[in-house]
Amino acid sequence: MSALPPGSTIGILGGGQLGRMLSLAAARLGLKCHVYSDVPGGAADVAAASTVAPYENTNAVRAFAGSVDVVTYEFENVPLAAAAAAGEAAPIRPGPKALAVAQDRLKEKSFVSALGIPVAPFAAVDDDASRDAALLAIGESGILKTRRFGYDGKGQVRIRNAAELAPAFETLRRAPSVLEGLVPFAYEVSVLVVRSLAGEIRTYDIPLNTHKDGILDTSTVPSPLPPAHAARASDIAGAIATALDYVGVLGVEMFYLPDAPEPLVVNEIAPRVHNSGHWTMDACLTSQFENHIRAVAGWPLGPTGRHSDVTMTNLIGHDVDHWQALAAEPDSALHLYGKPDARPGRKMGHINRLKPRT
Repeated sequence: MSALPPGSTIGILGGGQLGRMLSLAAARLGLKCHVYSDVPGGAADVAAASTVAPYENTNAVRAFAGSVDVVTYEFENVPLAAAAAAGEAAPIRPGPKALAVAQDRLKEKSFVSALGIPVAPFAAVDDDASRDAALLAIGESGILKTRRFGYDGKGQVRIRNAAELAPAFETLRRAPSVLEGLVPFAYEVSVLVVRSLAGEIRTYDIPLNTHKDGILDTSTVPSPLPPAHAARASDIAGAIATALDYVGVLGVEMFYLPDAPEPLVVNEIAPRVHNSGHWTMDACLTSQFENHIRAVAGWPLGPTGRHSDVTMTNLIGHDVDHWQALAAEPDSALHLYGKPDARPGRKMGHINRLKPRT
């Protein structure tokens, strides 16, 4: 469990903007990154090395892992076979268990529920019989979600009455799914917890998140979440990280029901650095990206406290066309991801607007 010295190389499975920001954070600590992705991406622009090959090419994955000192990942849909192949040649942190749980909504909800942590009502939908049984168990309104590969509002259909369930299942091409009951939440919060190789746990302040079209729009700190409930949310996230024997940054999204006996209901987990933690890049001494690198490299964790209030705003699609005006804003930090094409729904960057801490 010795720490990797400066000059060591961290392998990252995935080449998107999260891998880009991880690579930049590693460079600050004198560590190198080697990015493996099935398509060219923005992470390769700043990493010390990159490999472009299919994730299904386990020989290429093993060769990549054999060239680095530890492997991590920047997205939760890394194929489990690729993670296993990487783990044959180098330590992989967080471990594949976190991937296996997070990649399947049914496994994820069952795992969290088994810890005694509240989740929304759920039932599996695999065929017509289980579809009809789920309707009886959950009720006539809910959200039908594919068990795998859904994100940013994709792979899910809102159900308002019983007649809409069968067509929704067809819309999702009858993919194995989960019917979730609706939760009457006031707002959504997300906890960013980092767990070290030695099991130390630290959490960041919890932001208030807003969404547009199923995509995160803003994350604001401080949030109106009462301190006692914020402490409970942090405890929940820490319990999940410990149960997964997790190393690195874990995002735990929750619904907040202020008047309920249990005011926090887990929605989903993300075994990676998280969009709702981008504010930490400028409002904290140690960002989520640096702390993830520290954790997987076996370093001491950095402080997670913030020195400023902040609102992070995602730049989606053609929002990025206003980069000159955004760059001119006072008390703000602009982060662009180097993507060439601004398409609707595509995350092109973000801006952190800071204020003195209240």
